[in-house]
Amino acid sequence: MHPRITGGKLPVRLDRFLAATRTFRETAVPAFRSYQKRRNALAVAERNRLRLAEYRPAVLTAFVRNRLLDEVYLPLIGDNLARQLGAAGDAKRTDQSGLLLLISPPGYGKTTLMEYVANRLGLVFVKVNGPALGHAVTSVDPLSAPNATARQEIEKISFALEMGNNVLLYLDDIQHTSPELLQKFISLCDAQRQMEGVWEGDTKRYDLRGKRFAVCMAGNPYTESGQRFRIPDMLANRADVWNLGDVLSGREDAFEMSYLENALTSNPVLAPLATRSRDDLPLLVRLAAGDDTVRPDRLSYAYSAAELSQVLAVLQKMRKVQQVVLRNNQAYIASAGQADESRTEPPFRLQGSYRNMNKLAERIVPAMNDDEVETVLDDHYAGEAQTLTTGAEANLLKLAELRGRLTPAQAARWAEVKAAYLRAKALGGSGDDPMSRAVGAVGLLADRVGDVSSAIGRLGSS
Repeated sequence: MHPRITGGKLPVRLDRFLAATRTFRETAVPAFRSYQKRRNALAVAERNRLRLAEYRPAVLTAFVRNRLLDEVYLPLIGDNLARQLGAAGDAKRTDQSGLLLLISPPGYGKTTLMEYVANRLGLVFVKVNGPALGHAVTSVDPLSAPNATARQEIEKISFALEMGNNVLLYLDDIQHTSPELLQKFISLCDAQRQMEGVWEGDTKRYDLRGKRFAVCMAGNPYTESGQRFRIPDMLANRADVWNLGDVLSGREDAFEMSYLENALTSNPVLAPLATRSRDDLPLLVRLAAGDDTVRPDRLSYAYSAAELSQVLAVLQKMRKVQQVVLRNNQAYIASAGQADESRTEPPFRLQGSYRNMNKLAERIVPAMNDDEVETVLDDHYAGEAQTLTTGAEANLLKLAELRGRLTPAQAARWAEVKAAYLRAKALGGSGDDPMSRAVGAVGLLADRVGDVSSAIGRLGSS
């Protein structure tokens, strides 16, 4: 009960009441409005300083949830994130640990997938750009950064650690970073979930036990120099490693179909299919392949005869493109996993990613014939080969071999290129070090003498 209320009544003196309301109107209200403006201005300035808008996960409008994603990738990633974040409800884990490592060539949707997961889980998505850090950065102290760009990326790491909760820290293209920097995340992989960091000039130990904090790293098996990509063993041993560009055993059909599903939005004829039932696409592909057991009335959408004809015509051509891109993908992955010592031909670096499939899908129209589709493929990969620092000719010849389109002249040239590669490797590579080349030449001569000796031995025994 208010002290001025007695017997259920509040006596009011009109002179005091009017004076109080005048003071409130002329002093308190303007002061409060001024406070609101200054508070909002400070909040906006602080949001801009911390770049909070950058940390909102944004799913691409063209992002397509396909069967491979739902049935394979999300369960794999979900198990790891549940271990890092802790499962919700009564089953919440207290032994949170681990790290997620995604390996694939560019263009397979690593970043898009993790942005989607962060969006669905309501996590702040802190993406750190590996190339901006570079190999020179080995510390998480922003003041030790060699340039402003690297300092900004280190500040993102510090910002993520300082927030501590409801965060997905994503380090992209880690093949461009120093292993010494990556090693600093090892302590986050264990149950201790602690990491040393720097915030506003002061060193801090961040304890993330029991907090919704996850770390994901992503990289390409090849570095910019064409060598194999390696991360610290202690980090790799604590991480769940998945290659999004590799075909998982037993999921070949889903992997192949994902190329078509992801390319739907890139082709104007197929784009409407992305918003319709996902079950229609496999039926349409079978119809395009001439499967008589599939009837159009089984489709969930009532296509007109003209629309269905155009869709099937494009899918027929997309299937040809898909097979080439798939073979390219398999060759790239096989080459990336091969030791340089055991190579019998130059490394293959032309990619067969979702990005390649999408670029090709943009150029497919219903009226094309087979030769025109092959020309589209030729033009696309000729352009891709121009971006390679070395080996453009070798890669295009290998691609022609994969497609079964080697002419006799190209076949002869491809044999010459492979022989020259083996000869250069036997001589110690194509470097300028005379000692290495001299040792290689002696080794090659010894091999040739051994071959002659073996041949003479066989003749003598016969």
